[in-house]
Amino acid sequence: MLINENLIDMHCQAATKEEVIRRLALLAAEAGKVNDVDKYVEAVLKREEEYSTAVGFGVAIPHGKTDAVNEPFLGFARVNQVDWKALDGHTVDIVFIIGVPSAQAGSEHLKILALISRKLMKEDFREQLRSAKTEDDLLSVLRKAIG
Repeated sequence: MLINENLIDMHCQAATKEEVIRRLALLAAEAGKVNDVDKYVEAVLKREEEYSTAVGFGVAIPHGKTDAVNEPFLGFARVNQVDWKALDGHTVDIVFIIGVPSAQAGSEHLKILALISRKLMKEDFREQLRSAKTEDDLLSVLRKAIG
């Protein structure tokens, strides 16, 4: 699976989107998914400069394609109302991060993004993400939703 308990921070204390992205990048590096944290964070922030990855409903899906990623992954953090420059003006409390190696950038990252985005349109799915008590609870919700 793209995500496991090592790629989840249920109580992320980061106060800015840059801090959230770095925290999730560090988790990915510890899990062996990222080989260069700074390079990956730089790729994600470059994408953020192009346009905000806040998709509404208090959710952001930052993503980066770079050879600093060893294999595709999905990370998750619940945060305390971070300003992500969302078009709807709301702060973010749910963050999914996607990492894809440059060599697989085309379809892999778009498949992951489309799958997550479709599920996040459903209020009950977002509520399950917000109310999950443990990493195992969250993984159960994600497995049911995205396999």
